[in-house]
Amino acid sequence: MAEEKTKPVDVEEKPLTKDVIQRYKDKTFREKLGYIRDNITVEPLLAGLIIPSVISRFAMGNLNLDKACRVNLGFGDEICDALIKKTSKNYTEYEKQVQQLISSIDIWKGVIQTALPCIIIMFLGAWSDRTGKRKICIMLPIYGEVLTSLNNLVNVYFFYEIPVEITVFLETLFPAITGGWVTMFLGVFSYISDITSEESRTFRVGLVNFCMTAGLPIGIGMSGFLLQKMGYYGIFSMTTGMFILVLMYGTFCLKEPDQWLQEKGLPPIERTTNSKVSFFDISHVVDTVAVAFRPRPLNRKIKVILTLLMVFLLFGPTSSEHTVFYLFVRNRLNWDMVKFSVYLSYSIVLHSFGAIFSITVLSKRMQVDDSLLCFISVVSKFVGSIWTAFVTTDIEMYLVPVAELLNATTFTSLRSIISKLVEKQETAKVNSLFSLTETVAALIFHPFYSWMYMKTLHVLPGAVFLTSAAIAIPPSIILMFFYVQHRRTLKDTRKKALEAEEKKDAKEAEAKKSNPLQFVPSPAEKEKIEMGKKS
Repeated sequence: MAEEKTKPVDVEEKPLTKDVIQRYKDKTFREKLGYIRDNITVEPLLAGLIIPSVISRFAMGNLNLDKACRVNLGFGDEICDALIKKTSKNYTEYEKQVQQLISSIDIWKGVIQTALPCIIIMFLGAWSDRTGKRKICIMLPIYGEVLTSLNNLVNVYFFYEIPVEITVFLETLFPAITGGWVTMFLGVFSYISDITSEESRTFRVGLVNFCMTAGLPIGIGMSGFLLQKMGYYGIFSMTTGMFILVLMYGTFCLKEPDQWLQEKGLPPIERTTNSKVSFFDISHVVDTVAVAFRPRPLNRKIKVILTLLMVFLLFGPTSSEHTVFYLFVRNRLNWDMVKFSVYLSYSIVLHSFGAIFSITVLSKRMQVDDSLLCFISVVSKFVGSIWTAFVTTDIEMYLVPVAELLNATTFTSLRSIISKLVEKQETAKVNSLFSLTETVAALIFHPFYSWMYMKTLHVLPGAVFLTSAAIAIPPSIILMFFYVQHRRTLKDTRKKALEAEEKKDAKEAEAKKSNPLQFVPSPAEKEKIEMGKKS
């Protein structure tokens, strides 16, 4: 959905506006439905894409463990069936051997998974800004998902002929060469920036994130059950069909931002360069990186650089934990895929409630600044990471999402912060730089976390989570600095406004004294004079 564009306000003082919300509340129920239908853009695409993607990823993870056990290590059906289904605790040593093999593969998998998208978005972001083409950024990764699902069917058919290394390489290659989720997020958030006003962007980015998050518990909750009931052939055939449906929606229903704005009677985004530009232009890369170092007023250049540093330090550990988390709970709690999927669904539902509370109450109603909102989220994650490192029972693990309840707006807040520090025409460039920073962070942290888990598996498997907690400390300090600066700016703004008002009153008083006959009272003052005469 999108709102009408309004005159920009001081977005540092007012991250959300109530005007759009109030206009929406004044509509009848039928008008609300029509408004939602007419303004839907990328929301159903994200929600529809995330479900088959999650189901497919879980099935691929199980397929890789299965192949590592049966094909590469040759442990036999009895041991491998027990390991995959977690029906016995007597094969702990075999489990650790399988996990060490998978962790060693994850080291180079992470490099492929992030290096290619890193190169793509360096060109794609600036090109998208120059041309206004956002749709290709959104659609390209969907083609990669379709190819990956078809490839998975081939890998299942040749189960014993193709070792796990080739399987992992192929399932990583297609998303990588089409940009993956990094490119998808670049397109989506640039699209939203184009069709929304600045003052409502925090709320809108949060809604887009929530639409994506809404699909996660559905996909995760279904994945373990569907894998048991349908097997590899059934689940990969189903996800292929779902990806094709999403592809059709994006192709025929999603419009470019300029076309969408034109249909709504709104002016298109002004662009300073010719739309007919080359994609593989090295100046695109220079322009993208230069966004961070361009001189800006009010120390905004420093804030942009510090925000990107926080993205690097927070996204790297957060995304890298996911690569080892399933292995961690299999080893520590003896969980199978079904237990793991149920837990993740529960965790995401709680995070969704936390996100709703943060967006609607803290951000929209209480007007909490983005930096403080992000600080609360980071502290919540800090507590959850330490807790996770030392869990020994299922109950303790189920309490972790409670501790991390408010850890759902970290990157929503960071995207909102950085989008308010740059000009409108730089939105895709800064989103590209944001995504590039995430990709570089993943490129560094993914192999490091896989290596660390492999080395600490027999000593302290939770060491990766303690590392995440330690790395979260510097961003917390930066966010507090941002918040102090924000409060100081507000104080100075109010002080200047008060001084200006006092000077104005003093000038009017002086004018009354020096030229009493020429003074013309205002309507309000006339009313006061008349009331004084009557009394």
